[in-house]
Amino acid sequence: MNLGHRVAPDKQITAFSITVWEFTLLCDDQGTLFAGDNQDMRRNKEYRPFFCSLLTATVTLLIGLSASFAGGQPQDRRARELGVDVGILPVGPGNAITDVEGVLVGHRTMVSGETVRTGVTAILPHAGNIFRQKVPAAICAGNAFGKLAGSTQVEELGNIETPIVLTNTLSVPVGVQAVIRYTLDQPGNEQVRSVNAVVGETNDGFLNDIRGMHVTGEDVVAAIRAADAGPVEEGSVGAGTGTVCYGFKGGIGTSSRVLPAELGGHTVGVLVQSNFGGVLTVNGAPVGRELGRFSFSNVARTPDDGSCMIVIATDAPLSPRNLKRLARRSMLGLARTGSFMSNGSGDYAIAFSTGYRAESTDEDAQARKLLANQEMSPLFLAVVEATEEAVYNSLFAAITMRGRDGHEVVALPVDQTIEIVRRYQLLNLNERLPSVGDR
Repeated sequence: MNLGHRVAPDKQITAFSITVWEFTLLCDDQGTLFAGDNQDMRRNKEYRPFFCSLLTATVTLLIGLSASFAGGQPQDRRARELGVDVGILPVGPGNAITDVEGVLVGHRTMVSGETVRTGVTAILPHAGNIFRQKVPAAICAGNAFGKLAGSTQVEELGNIETPIVLTNTLSVPVGVQAVIRYTLDQPGNEQVRSVNAVVGETNDGFLNDIRGMHVTGEDVVAAIRAADAGPVEEGSVGAGTGTVCYGFKGGIGTSSRVLPAELGGHTVGVLVQSNFGGVLTVNGAPVGRELGRFSFSNVARTPDDGSCMIVIATDAPLSPRNLKRLARRSMLGLARTGSFMSNGSGDYAIAFSTGYRAESTDEDAQARKLLANQEMSPLFLAVVEATEEAVYNSLFAAITMRGRDGHEVVALPVDQTIEIVRRYQLLNLNERLPSVGDR
């Protein structure tokens, strides 16, 4: 269970923000409750499962009820479950970036009063000491109007040594500082004198009081500590809380692809922070035009610029050079959804491999197991498809939200969207057309 929803203690708590000052809740697999420093509660094992179940139910109820205060109810529907079959490759068991073994994702969602609509999302390549067990990585800038901290060292050395953190534009500095502090505090890093924190952003200033810089270092670390390998919460959560996509409410979305054994058997997972404009196309259907909301139209009054952060994980053993090639292909997935990467849209892809550790002492053995160039094409298709579907999931899960200065961004009307896709005969394609792996 991931309860990564919090705002600062002096803020009014509304949608998605469950906070008790100086109170920490952790429920283990046996339903054990640990609360603050109350030793009597800790010792009373008889009542732990009861209190854990009660508090979990209360938190769930509050999250659901408070969502309406910010303007909408969770849609809780994914594109594929509604018949939007993207591409020809099979998806992973969770259809998420966490299908890549070892990858963890955590959120910190901040919705407070009438103006705070922001948060943090953390992606960890593995659960160990990332600084000591760096992973090979690469970054691609589709349109570099953005603030991706740590990118130059990743480009130079070809590895990532910290959790990847996503937040809003003006919270990048606090994100960097928090990731550095988190890394320095890890056992084994006592003598570390240099840390390359990787922190990306999109600008959520249409809904969020971005100038207030409400994200704190504690929020960043909380997102990291909340990371787990289970299902990834999507929509208006974490770094996607205040984002806008194609004139509708954007957010966090994820998807994955698993290659058949004859194509390598590797997994590719993608997570997006969608906050950009264009002409929304869903599986080839011109949804944005049908709904009358698209870039440069009279109806679309929300910003066209904004950015998209794409995080790609794979268990395929790829060199940093081929990871960069993989990252570049994710931009094709973005384009399939209708993006044209406008002037002010900072569109970045961060790709890493869990297939080996970046600083292996046996370089010859490492080189022998890296995939060759001619083995990359199935992975290229996988990342294109997963990126496209992740964007759809971010839109399908997002809720209508009101924020700063009374601004409101409506959720994508999912039922209408599905009907449009159906009308263009692009729904449930896997029931009518062959896919990879069909026998």
